[in-house]
Amino acid sequence: MPSRMIDVPTADGTADAFLAAPDDGGSHPGVLLYMDAIGLRPMLREMAEQLSAHGYCVLVPNVFYRTGRAPVVELPDLADAENRAAFVARVMPLLDAHTPQRALSDAQAYLDFLTARPEVRPGPVGVVGYCMGAELALRTAATHPGHVAAVAGFHPASLATDAPDSPHLLAPKVTAEVHFGIAEHDASMPPAAVARLSAALDEAGVHHTCEVYPGTLHGFTMADTASFNQAGLDRHWDRLLNLFARTLTTD
Repeated sequence: MPSRMIDVPTADGTADAFLAAPDDGGSHPGVLLYMDAIGLRPMLREMAEQLSAHGYCVLVPNVFYRTGRAPVVELPDLADAENRAAFVARVMPLLDAHTPQRALSDAQAYLDFLTARPEVRPGPVGVVGYCMGAELALRTAATHPGHVAAVAGFHPASLATDAPDSPHLLAPKVTAEVHFGIAEHDASMPPAAVARLSAALDEAGVHHTCEVYPGTLHGFTMADTASFNQAGLDRHWDRLLNLFARTLTTD
């Protein structure tokens, strides 16, 4: 079937989501793609379709579905500083409301839905996330060891903090191979946080790379933002596709 919007049942209602799969009638490895804070929009649908062209069935849920269907917050011209500030002010309450408990409940629903699809073959899945989605990807892998074979996060935020529920503390539960593509200039993941994250993964014996992408800002993969960096996006595709090729079974 062609790529399309689809509804995913969850414990708290129904999440609207985008599903992209190769149009060949076959079954393919499943990939759960977590959005950034900007939300489910044409840019993410394009990225999902590009990934599906390499032989994957990709599910992109609207993480903020409890508030409404996508777009939950209309996307302004984010090149304008005033627009960006207003947009962030509207999105922050949605981020705060998406607790780890909600995230884990949703992850179960997303994985159950994805792996039951006829377009998805039996076996482990991959999870990739952008911005806030990188945290969701790591939490999903930690709570589904053996089910998630690959985790990737790009321009992640706040993965290693002093909080008692900081994502890096989940490293001992992760069995997947992990890649984090980190922006060189990102106040939410300074060098000390990157070192702490990498050390936690090392200590847990997780096969991983925490790579700083030179010359990039937070959000560098997203062509609809002022932070977009073509070289960073190209490096992201190289790392992501190689990770999935190593860990997920394709034809």
